[in-house]
Amino acid sequence: MRHVRAIAVFGIAVVALTGARGSHGGGCGSSSSGSSSSGNHNSDNDSTSGGSLPGGSSSADKAIRDVTVNECAYDAATRNLVARVTVKNDGALDYDYSVTMKFKGDAAGTVIPASATKTAIPVAAGASVNAELTTSYPGTGDGSEYTRCEVSRASRS
Repeated sequence: MRHVRAIAVFGIAVVALTGARGSHGGGCGSSSSGSSSSGNHNSDNDSTSGGSLPGGSSSADKAIRDVTVNECAYDAATRNLVARVTVKNDGALDYDYSVTMKFKGDAAGTVIPASATKTAIPVAAGASVNAELTTSYPGTGDGSEYTRCEVSRASRS
């Protein structure tokens, strides 16, 4: 429990120092907020990879910009890596979203790559939905080597 608190304090400090505005990544055990887009949502399949996105409004950016990472954590009870996200649809049409999350470690670490995908997340026009993405923990320790996660892909149809 002491280790989890230390990671949470570190994550809060990082968010406070860097500012989480516009970020689609979060630390394991910490929170991060992102921005969502508004405007024309007429594309059938929007996807992109990467974490935070600079301004711009191309259709490839819209689905990933609709996803905000609320929390990334290791669940010791289930031995899963868990990401909790909010998907916000500011458009005039209902969409089903698919989101893929990458769980990452320090740049110098040797973390086994892990990702989780959730498909068919229904979001009505003008609404927000919370979703949880989980994947099995591939390590043998306590999950502390996973220090952050980010949306690597998002699409809607």
